[in-house]
Amino acid sequence: TLDPGHFHAALVQKRMYPDVSPTVHVYAPEGNDLKMHMDRINSFNTRADNPTKWESKVYTGPDFFEKMLSGKAGNVVVLAGNNARKTEYILKSVQAGYNVLADKPMAITPKDFELLKQAFETAKQKGVMLYDIMTERFEITTIMQRELSRFPKVYGTQEKGTPDDPAVTKESVHHFCKRVAGKPLQRPPWYYDTAQQGEAIVDVNTHLTDLVQWETFPGVTLSPDDVNVVTARVWPTPITLEQFKMSTSLGEWPEYLKKSLDANQVLQCRANGEFTYSLKGVYVKVSVLWNFQPPEGTGDTHFSLMRGTRSSLIIQQGEAEGYKPVLYVEPRRGTGVKPEDIEAALKEAVAEINKTYPGITFEKHETGWRINIPASYAVGHEAHFGQVTEAYLGFLKNHNMPAWEVPNMLTKYHTLMEAYKKSR
Repeated sequence: TLDPGHFHAALVQKRMYPDVSPTVHVYAPEGNDLKMHMDRINSFNTRADNPTKWESKVYTGPDFFEKMLSGKAGNVVVLAGNNARKTEYILKSVQAGYNVLADKPMAITPKDFELLKQAFETAKQKGVMLYDIMTERFEITTIMQRELSRFPKVYGTQEKGTPDDPAVTKESVHHFCKRVAGKPLQRPPWYYDTAQQGEAIVDVNTHLTDLVQWETFPGVTLSPDDVNVVTARVWPTPITLEQFKMSTSLGEWPEYLKKSLDANQVLQCRANGEFTYSLKGVYVKVSVLWNFQPPEGTGDTHFSLMRGTRSSLIIQQGEAEGYKPVLYVEPRRGTGVKPEDIEAALKEAVAEINKTYPGITFEKHETGWRINIPASYAVGHEAHFGQVTEAYLGFLKNHNMPAWEVPNMLTKYHTLMEAYKKSR
């Protein structure tokens, strides 16, 4: 594990893996980021229920990165932390012959993206695997949305939409102050500096852009030529010093944030971003909003729409759903398609899906049908890190990473960088 500054680095180790040594070498500068990481690993090792057995060997010298590159203590580098140096870390790790499992985003500026392209080229030459942690592909309502879109009698064919009325929409609402692994999350102060964390357009939108590709064109190899960014914008979330202190335990603004303070000494954090683009002619809109704190009893939320010629597949996560994601199937009005025909097709589709995901059912709802998913499938965001890691280790062991993964990662980051440039 290299320079872990984000809690995602620890979540990769929330469970053990049969093929992974319990000895983990951590290379990082001394400081609070490292302390918080080690505290999380320790909490996994000491929990009452199914504790982990990680043994950490920590090196904190000023040459920690060079030491890791030359040390060859393992063969997979896990990267989740400050994004300012992340792409450099990725490139040099790959050049040194390491496999890399990196948290998103792997690049936060167009300049970084040039290094990332180089890293993928080098990984190919060296026969090592570079992969980003796309947890949202393991969220069950998203999986069901993708599955149902593959049944033409239910979904029809993919609508193209227009720039003003996109056929695919994803919106994600996040919070700076929240609970992780049962405890209030302490953010590193640099998290509020978009020059170090990245703006929403290139950060959380990595997930949304990935899901658009994964759901709308499953198994299809995409290229930058398939992408056309139409509009993009970024806007700030105001953060008071009191809020900043609540989430970082720091009572004053660091020097690097002072440039973003307004006349009232409130931080204008450029955290929100959205853009509209076309992918192979299908118009898409992705938006990420950051608030400081969720209302009591709620958390991060997700909205997702896929519009086919016969029905729309919609994930809602509002008050009506108890702030848990729920998938709805809504017949398209005015298309001449009879709702009873879609219902019959849905019955067949769900029977087919049950072969892989037993227990999925559906029921009538005022706008169409609600897909009922057993609670056992909703394992939660934190567990998805173990699922991604397991999938990655499987690719590594069996040499069977799908051929579309690398071109589609490059297409995804190309899309984000075009939106980043357009937002300027």
